[in-house]
Amino acid sequence: MASFSLNSSIGNDTENDEEPSFSLFDISVLVPVTIICILLFFLGIAGNVTIILIFKRYKEMQTTVNMYLSSMALSDSLIFLGLPSDLYRIWKYKPYIFGNFLCKFIFYLNESCTYCSILHITTLSIERYFAICFPLKAKATITKSRVRGIILLIWFCSLVTAIPILFLFGVEHRNGSLPEETNECKCIEEAARSGLLKAMAWLSTLYFFLPVSCLVFLYGLICRKLWGTAQKLEGQHATTRERYHRHTVKMLAVVVLAFVLCWLPLHVGRILFVQGSTDLYDISQYFNLVSMLLFYFGAFVNPILYNVMSQKYRKAMCKFLNYSQAWQPRHFSRSNKTSVEGVEISSFL
Repeated sequence: MASFSLNSSIGNDTENDEEPSFSLFDISVLVPVTIICILLFFLGIAGNVTIILIFKRYKEMQTTVNMYLSSMALSDSLIFLGLPSDLYRIWKYKPYIFGNFLCKFIFYLNESCTYCSILHITTLSIERYFAICFPLKAKATITKSRVRGIILLIWFCSLVTAIPILFLFGVEHRNGSLPEETNECKCIEEAARSGLLKAMAWLSTLYFFLPVSCLVFLYGLICRKLWGTAQKLEGQHATTRERYHRHTVKMLAVVVLAFVLCWLPLHVGRILFVQGSTDLYDISQYFNLVSMLLFYFGAFVNPILYNVMSQKYRKAMCKFLNYSQAWQPRHFSRSNKTSVEGVEISSFL
């Protein structure tokens, strides 16, 4: 789920065990949070699915960069499958009514997609570094078939490294209580005592901070290269390729910045939870609630950034939406279809 520090720390709390179910948050907090979550859920899935359909429909959009972005949009869409369960648990964390399989699966899927999104951003930035700094070599080595293989490898690594989550979380109930009254989807106490919880928390932390460090280094090299090129090619003399590189880097840099800002609180919360500190417990729960919202906002915001920063994507989006709204089988001729799909790449630059 978005933040196992939020869910697990609530599940391990013993001060409120008198009630079979409760929430640590007032109704004045729960209602606006629920509204925000519902909006993020529907708009996030719609936006990311639209990205996938646009990149699939128009051949001009099927670049290696967009192949990564399309796969990342799939990962972001799957992340939202964990939002209904997280929302249910902030209202009523026990009894957990969805069963042990769904408890484990949602945690596993969310963790896998988290790793997957991070690896996509990092790999895409590495590709842009080679394309800008070593253009001739990149042209020969960065092909669509190889990118497809890399994307499959990213998904495979993410799914494999998240497997321990299946043994870390599950449905438990307190001894001497009826399972249907007190069952909780939480960190399994035996797994936590064995050190698996700390190991997974640190693995998640490395999955975040190592790629971020790599991204900072890569974008520093890319900016230095582009700055040196700009001194030689000024104003109208700048080539189309250099303008495209600068624009792509700007867009990816904003995507990376949004990713860091939205996901950093999640990882900070996990580190604090693993330390086992009970000081300022209520404040930590509100921090975890905010980090959950930011986490899902991070999976929602990319389609908006593409629309704001990319004229090429905006035009493709408009064509896609106009085509979807105006399409009528009995009035749609072959010539009209050709005019919709015959998008000139020059109009997107």
